[in-house]
Amino acid sequence: MATEAQIATEARPVGQSRTFLTDLVFPPDTNHHYTIFGGKVMAYVDKIACIAAMRHCRKPVVTASSDSFDFLAPIKTGEAINLEAYVTWTHNTSMEVFVKVESENLLTGEKRMTARAYLTMIALDEQGKPTLVPAVIPETEEERLQHEKAKHRYALRKQRKAEL
Repeated sequence: MATEAQIATEARPVGQSRTFLTDLVFPPDTNHHYTIFGGKVMAYVDKIACIAAMRHCRKPVVTASSDSFDFLAPIKTGEAINLEAYVTWTHNTSMEVFVKVESENLLTGEKRMTARAYLTMIALDEQGKPTLVPAVIPETEEERLQHEKAKHRYALRKQRKAEL
């Protein structure tokens, strides 16, 4: 019988955490420019990152940080918002999740990258304390690149936190 620590440390492929979400942008979701509220996009990003992280570790998670949140283009009323998230890297109890946001004009099929973000999620045990997470195995070239650069992003987060 495997222990919880052994199960937690069994590496899992990125594909296990990959998550997609699509929604339609309605007028109540938008500001006076008829583009989606940034806070609404941030809520979508946090939610999908949570789902991706839970799929990876199969435990409850909380958001520890959101960094490199870049808004690149607006999403307009009537367009679809498409999100994709996956775990790029893990470290003991934390997981880095990459989230990509696109807009889609449903009448023309045109898609545009509109935002991207990295979030750090922490896995919790039954007592609400941080617990070990499995390592992640990158499968595609994009995933390998994300995985390789994650250690540098991790170091920058640690440095930023120390400076605060």
